[in-house]
Amino acid sequence: MTSRTSPGRSPKLAVTETATVVYLPGGPVTYTLRHSPRARGLRAVIHPERGIVVTVPATRVGRIDGERRAAEFLGLRESWVRRHLARHADEAAVLAARGGARDGGHIPFLGELHAVHVVPAVSGVTRSDVVHLAESRELIVHRVARERRPDAAVLEVWLRTQARTAIDAAVLRHAAVLGVTPTSVTVRDQRTRWGSASRQGRLSFSWRLILAPPAALETVVVHELAHLRIFGHGPRFWQIVALRQEDHRTWRRWLHDHATGLHTALVPRPDPASVS
Repeated sequence: MTSRTSPGRSPKLAVTETATVVYLPGGPVTYTLRHSPRARGLRAVIHPERGIVVTVPATRVGRIDGERRAAEFLGLRESWVRRHLARHADEAAVLAARGGARDGGHIPFLGELHAVHVVPAVSGVTRSDVVHLAESRELIVHRVARERRPDAAVLEVWLRTQARTAIDAAVLRHAAVLGVTPTSVTVRDQRTRWGSASRQGRLSFSWRLILAPPAALETVVVHELAHLRIFGHGPRFWQIVALRQEDHRTWRRWLHDHATGLHTALVPRPDPASVS
């Protein structure tokens, strides 16, 4: 069992997690039972990397009764659980076959798979860099001899720069038309949101949007700019979004369906031919 305590919290309010097995008619299923002080009831999610996580309140009753409730919950929804586990397994196999950010692997860029090739940088060059060959859909990593960063880190630095350029351009295109002026625009590695907006006019975006089709990036930019006019997601808000991105629903769904692939795109995976 692992236990962690949030800064400033009493140890008795720690989040605890336990690897647990429930025996269902279709066979045993492993899941993580999570006791959280913030939980008000039972909640189950199927995480693409962690598998099934069932969260229950970190109360005395929750700790005593949590495993029984989790087992009952998963038993009643066994078909749903196995269907989603199978989908995640299929998706993981597809991502593994791509290879990720390694020589000979493939990663998405602007919504299309690009082959990654790592070559020595020419003599005299002091810093590793990446060259994009759009016509052949290749990303060439020119690696200097003294480079200590892995290829994925070199690619990420370059991709962040590309994301900054694309996001700034999209903000510039749409902000004036929507009648808003952001106070700042940052590009980060946000894990739970593709973008966010504050009431003070600060916008933040995930650099991983550069891996998605340009229309998906545009949709997120328009969405956050629209929040500078209306906070909340009422009819008027969606009307504003649709004025600039009519097919926003399509691209919001695309980002939801491909989130795992975008967040793990650069994870290098071994070449199947090299695995005995």
